[in-house]
Amino acid sequence: MRWRRARQSDNVVDARGSGRGLRVGGGLGLGGIAVVVIVGLLMGQDPLQILGELANQSGGPVATQPGQPAGDDAQSQFVRAVLGDTEDTWDALFASAGSQYQHPRLVLFSGAVKSACGLASAAVGPFYCPADRQVYLDLQFFAELEQRFGAAGDFAQAYVIAHEVGHHVQTLLGVSAQVNATRQRGEPLEGETGLLVRQELQADCLAGVWAYHAQQRLDWMEDGDLEEALNAATAIGDDRLQKHTQGQVVPDSFTHGTSAQRTRWFRTGFDTGEPGRCDTFKARTL
Repeated sequence: MRWRRARQSDNVVDARGSGRGLRVGGGLGLGGIAVVVIVGLLMGQDPLQILGELANQSGGPVATQPGQPAGDDAQSQFVRAVLGDTEDTWDALFASAGSQYQHPRLVLFSGAVKSACGLASAAVGPFYCPADRQVYLDLQFFAELEQRFGAAGDFAQAYVIAHEVGHHVQTLLGVSAQVNATRQRGEPLEGETGLLVRQELQADCLAGVWAYHAQQRLDWMEDGDLEEALNAATAIGDDRLQKHTQGQVVPDSFTHGTSAQRTRWFRTGFDTGEPGRCDTFKARTL
């Protein structure tokens, strides 16, 4: 991936080094994340809240809201390039629809971070907080994605960032508010056809839309890049994570979609470049 062709965003801020890394319960990896998510859903609790409570119990320091721009190391430059191109892509797509895209900020942190959505450990992985419209990323996630799940490559990492930006697009379009309203009414959201899965699969599709337009504009993809993104989507499917962590698949607790669904919806966005093809909420077959 020839990512240096992209414009680098000024909306990346750096909280790395705000405090020593926080390890929760000896350090949760992607397997631990899946367990916390599953247990949280079974208990009717927010997994982010559970992770925050675990972080508090650990007694370690927490990164506070940053105010410094990202550094010039290669990793932060890469993140700035990917975020910058998502800005250019969605600027154009929103403008073509007669609207204006509002840029999110991306916060780099290490260990743990406090967002408007609460305290979160690095164990939760990259996440988007609609309350402050910011993406949060501990770069160690990429190393774990490669080492434990074999999902290596810079385009795999770009897919992860674009997926979180997809959640920001959903917030701007009102999708996130509708899902949250359903949550507040106490209606179930999880399950293989539930709203959470549909929301996540739409974000995958929107990431694919970004990838299509980025390639059209920059011609920056190299051989194997698309496979890297698809491999990452496969690695973090609900069925694969559950099989890896608990030895069985429980569709009723799905929150993100299966590996096949995640790759299929990313490909839908990438093959068409049309956000309108990403309406997972009306799709009969996911």
